[in-house]
Amino acid sequence: MTDQTSKDGTLRRLIWPLRLTRLGMLAERGARAFWPLWTLVFIVFSALAFGLGGLVPPNTAWIALGVLTIVAFGLTLWGVRRFKIPTREEALDRLDRTMPGRPITALLDTPAVGAQDPAGQSVWAAHVARMADRAARARAPEPDLRLSSRDPYALRYVGATALAMALLFGAFGRVGDVGEVSIGPGSATASAGPSWEGWVEPPLYTGLPSLYLNDILAEEFEAPLGSEITLRAYGAPGDITLRTDIGPLPESDPDAYAQIVTMERAGFLAIDGPGGREWQVSVRPDQPPNVELDGAVEGEPPGSMRFGFTATDDYGVRSGTATFRLNADVADRRYGLQIDPEPREPVVLDLPMPFRGDRAEFSEVLLEDLSQHPFANLPVTLTLTVTDDAGQIATVSYDVDRLPGRRFFDPLANGLIEMRRDILWNRENAERSAQLLRAMTHRPERGLPGEVTRQLRSVIQRLESAVDLVSLDTQEQVSEILWNAALELEEGDLGSALERLQRAQERLAEAMRQGASDEEIAQLMQEMREAMNEYMQELADNTEFGDGTDQPDSGEQMELSMSDLDEMLRQIEELMQEGRIAEAMEMLQALQEMLENMEITQGGEGGDGPRTPGQEAMEGLQDTLRDQQELSDDSFQELQDQFNPNRPGQQGEQQGQAPQGNQPGQDGQNPGQGQGGDNEEGAGDRSLAERQQDLLRQLQEQANQLPGTGTEPGDEALRQLDGAGEAMDEAAEALERGDIAEALDLQSEAMEAIREGMTQLGDALAQEQGAEPGQGQAEGEFAENRPLQDPLGRQAGNNGAFGSDEGIEGTEDARRRARELLDLLRDRAADQGRPDQELDYLRRLLDQF
Repeated sequence: MTDQTSKDGTLRRLIWPLRLTRLGMLAERGARAFWPLWTLVFIVFSALAFGLGGLVPPNTAWIALGVLTIVAFGLTLWGVRRFKIPTREEALDRLDRTMPGRPITALLDTPAVGAQDPAGQSVWAAHVARMADRAARARAPEPDLRLSSRDPYALRYVGATALAMALLFGAFGRVGDVGEVSIGPGSATASAGPSWEGWVEPPLYTGLPSLYLNDILAEEFEAPLGSEITLRAYGAPGDITLRTDIGPLPESDPDAYAQIVTMERAGFLAIDGPGGREWQVSVRPDQPPNVELDGAVEGEPPGSMRFGFTATDDYGVRSGTATFRLNADVADRRYGLQIDPEPREPVVLDLPMPFRGDRAEFSEVLLEDLSQHPFANLPVTLTLTVTDDAGQIATVSYDVDRLPGRRFFDPLANGLIEMRRDILWNRENAERSAQLLRAMTHRPERGLPGEVTRQLRSVIQRLESAVDLVSLDTQEQVSEILWNAALELEEGDLGSALERLQRAQERLAEAMRQGASDEEIAQLMQEMREAMNEYMQELADNTEFGDGTDQPDSGEQMELSMSDLDEMLRQIEELMQEGRIAEAMEMLQALQEMLENMEITQGGEGGDGPRTPGQEAMEGLQDTLRDQQELSDDSFQELQDQFNPNRPGQQGEQQGQAPQGNQPGQDGQNPGQGQGGDNEEGAGDRSLAERQQDLLRQLQEQANQLPGTGTEPGDEALRQLDGAGEAMDEAAEALERGDIAEALDLQSEAMEAIREGMTQLGDALAQEQGAEPGQGQAEGEFAENRPLQDPLGRQAGNNGAFGSDEGIEGTEDARRRARELLDLLRDRAADQGRPDQELDYLRRLLDQF
């Protein structure tokens, strides 16, 4: 009896899980049976909500309605045949299968055998108790509403999506419109006679809601310009007409059930016919946009320009521009700016607009690099213009004292930029700029790199070769060359930490004198701080400790000294921010004097040890290689002078006597001569061929005394030097007969052979001392700090070979110089006015690239 009571209580607790299971089964069977029907209903409802019923003629609407009714009836019958109401037993079985052991079935069962056996009854009672406990925890299973097997093309999602769009964007009032007949609340009115409805749709950019004309009881309303007013008439054509002067009426069309008028002005709107109305329509104000500058136009180091602006509009700003025009009236009209500037198109930049969010009011920042533009660092007029969606324009102008651009603090680089500015200002400055460039490069305070020298020679030649006025193409080419040359001087690689520190000091001092901005001063201060850190580190690494103290103590002294110097830099920066320029300059001068008094003693240099034969041989080959490079430069200059005999200033640039008419005893010097050693004294009194013979004899003497012979690298070094000697001998013969182009090729072969010989010699000396080839003393003991560079500006390797380990692909500066050199060769090779001999030589050079 107790077991039966527990069993009945458990079954009563299953009432609600059983009901929920049955409802779930009912939903499953209803979805599977009627999904085509409700999909069709959703699609038809969505189409009517978007006004499709009112766009079709009455006959077509009735036919479509009949077809849809038949299809819906057929789908209903199809669903009824497949739909079966789930019974209680089916729901109980579904619920029972969700639990292990099917406890509900166990509770409803009775034992078939052993009912009178006490032991069997005991076992059965325990089993029923365990099943009752499981059944008490029963939970209704979730219904399976998946229809993918019955709807493989997912048509049900089409209906659901259409319904969602209708609920969001459709109008429920249009659902009852089918042709001329309205099956909605207004059907009585439609059947009684002609009727109408209309609405006003403002432009999308306004974000304003549509107005239903039937609901406007007032005699006037307002709408934005561009609004579309639609009138739809029901009844016989001509029963209801539209009159208005707010915009042009559409042409009369008896088959049209709607008339659309675009609002262009204020006026009246009247509907004539049964239930007619008349309104006075006024224009809803659309305020013009507004824009203003936030703060000043500032520079963004190293050369970018930035400024902030704020734009507003009642609906939203569509686009905007920033226009820069040269303000020549307020420019400092001195030197190259005395003449009037050439007309130049203004700079037009698009203002940045927000990607997301409201454009009714926003603030943005424009950042652009105009450093290379002709307007850079000159006064300009900035015009900000914004436009809204209605086409209204707002414009505001500001006078900018200086269009931010890159500032050059190296004196020579700054001079080149000034010449570039003058040429871009007016091409009539070409002759004056060429003369100033000659003066600037005649004897500069600091030697010019070879690449910069070649670039400036090219600029001078281009400017002086113009017959009347340089062309626009030449103007652009010259400006590009001068810009690259100025960058080379401003940021060019320096050979040591001390030189980099001195360069940073010079640039900072020049920036103070020129009144640079706080951002530029901060950037230069950071560059000087980094250069000083590098210099002090080099000082710590190379200082010899001969006072008996150990290195850690000296390192502590160096750290203390560095903190003092850094404190001085901080004080200089504070004085600059406070406007105490004179005191800052004095402190910077004191800092320079302190750093100049520091000395770096290179470990191993200046010693009293004897020089080894390997050292002497390596240094001798370095001298020969340097002298051969200088002779090659002079030969190339001679080739240029030969093809341009009337070029101004030629007599002041030639060196030595050439077979083509150069007289001995000329006082001129080649610019490359300033790099020569002691062996070049008196070179101006010898011809190029004689100088080549001297270098050949010098190389032969060095080859005869070459150490390391007997080893494979030593023998290879000797073979390379013999090959270099043969190339030198042939180059001397070519110079004697006047074939300078051929001589240049042979000189290049000789230099390459010398470099390879020096590499092999270093390996041979390393083998003699037990080191790996290319390492040890052969690489560190025979290195010499000499300003040897190849045409791309690379420093010679430790054993004298150019670019042996460094390569040029890793540095952007080297790639830029390579591109400039290649562009220069291509420009000259494309000039068909040059002699055939020179063009043939240039083509052979280009073939190597």
